[in-house]
Amino acid sequence: MYALVALVPFILLATVMSLSWWEDRILPTPADPTDPSRTAPTTPVGPHPTPDPTRLNGR
Repeated sequence: MYALVALVPFILLATVMSLSWWEDRILPTPADPTDPSRTAPTTPVGPHPTPDPTRLNGR
């Protein structure tokens, strides 16, 4: 029983290391974020309009 408890940290370490290896080797790599063909087009945003002081609480 004590041997099983003593092995738990090593089993957890092996699990984390194997998941890290799996993430690096098996999962597809993300696209290059600097590639301009993969980025979404941006819309220029102007300054926000100032609220109208004559209208109170949207009435």
